[in-house]
Amino acid sequence: MSADLLAQPPNPAPVRPPGLEAMAEMLIGWLKWGVIVAGVVGLLVCAAMIIIGRRNRSATAYEGLIGSAWILGGLALASVAAVVVGAFQV
Repeated sequence: MSADLLAQPPNPAPVRPPGLEAMAEMLIGWLKWGVIVAGVVGLLVCAAMIIIGRRNRSATAYEGLIGSAWILGGLALASVAAVVVGAFQV
């Protein structure tokens, strides 16, 4: 054998553990549902902060606006999670 072949580390493809497929899919489904619920609640809370902070409470409105940007960023990351993780599969 050549030295190049010996220097390459093994790179097996990912394999699902038998019997865990259904549990893994259920857990991912629950997490997706949780992210959606948290995003809706978070955006509603931020909207309320913006509405309440409109008059004489500009710091509250500002925090609501900044919070909504963080929530949208988190939702965007959650929506591309499978694509990002899939980019690292061989």
